Amino acid sequence: MTIFRRILLLCAFYLLISVAHGQTPLSATTAINWNKAADSAAATLDRDFYDTNTHYYHNSNRGDTTFHYWPQAHALDVLTDAYQRTRSPRYLNRMNEWLEGVRRKNGNTFLNEYYDDMLWNALAMLRVYEVTHDKKWLSATQTLWDDIKTGWNDTMSGGIAWRKGQRYYKNTPANAPAIILAARLYRVTKRPDDLDWAKRIYNWQKRTLVDSASGLVYDGINQDNDGKLNTRWKFTYCQGVWIGGTHELYKLTQDPTYLADAIKTADLSLTDPTLTTNGLMRDEGNGDGGLFKGVLVRYLTQLVLEPNLDKTRRNQYAAFLRTNARTLWQQGTARPSLAFGAFWQRPPIDGKTDLPIQLSGNMLLEAMSLLERSRVF
Repeated sequence: MTIFRRILLLCAFYLLISVAHGQTPLSATTAINWNKAADSAAATLDRDFYDTNTHYYHNSNRGDTTFHYWPQAHALDVLTDAYQRTRSPRYLNRMNEWLEGVRRKNGNTFLNEYYDDMLWNALAMLRVYEVTHDKKWLSATQTLWDDIKTGWNDTMSGGIAWRKGQRYYKNTPANAPAIILAARLYRVTKRPDDLDWAKRIYNWQKRTLVDSASGLVYDGINQDNDGKLNTRWKFTYCQGVWIGGTHELYKLTQDPTYLADAIKTADLSLTDPTLTTNGLMRDEGNGDGGLFKGVLVRYLTQLVLEPNLDKTRRNQYAAFLRTNARTLWQQGTARPSLAFGAFWQRPPIDGKTDLPIQLSGNMLLEAMSLLERSRVF
């Protein structure tokens, strides 16, 4: 047998083994059916993370059943994405199970020590209400919102505190999502007070935690009760929620200032090397950091769908999201487990990953399906 024939046989053998294990190599030009990819990711989340007895999502797919409150909100968001995409009662059933399971695991309440955690859950539950019109979700959202507003205090001239036991520390994750929530509540209920809250929090956030020149959104201020702004922490999710908050205010008011704010931060998110390298969102680690990219994906996607966004930026943002999604699906996904890596160019070792990391991948694939359905590309 010639060396050439041996090489051909070895290549064929490798291809057969790869196909058998669901690891068929994908070329850079392979067409991806984003709807099917999102379906597969949703099935993986349900199979490997969801507890069918206690109705909450485990912290990993490797046997860690720890309950963490804030990722549950993003799991509900992903369920809502999948339900909007398919209208399958399977996802609706999971949502209703989630409501009771997460409440029970959190001590028979949705109230929490952390204002930012409550905000993520309130945002997710309000989305379910808007999709289903089931008033139990709006009621639960309102209960959280009433408690969240008590976090506003005069330290640092305003702002919502990060947590109840540290009311002097103010950060973006406890304020920018509150802009989104208040604006969306106003859209739903038409209560003027909610819009007032959205504008008040926006004004505080912009003058306190947003760099006016670049649009960079800082994480927090006064963490050590010393009045200092933390300029070291630069996270994708801080950019994401500011984009989301300013965009929501623009949709309500049509004030171009809000849209300009969203665009400035979105532009920075694509180019700042501390957030993005070579067109890919950076690795922000395991644990909580694994969820950060998904938050930017969610709100950047909504900005792409804004009718008044200029075409050049729409194409630029959409191409950025598509590059990240193709990289994740082709390089950062372990097969056959369909587990996602923290950095979208590398799959997780042995197919083991954490819930926050998996959720970011789910959000990215759902975003691609939404953009495709919306004929953005």
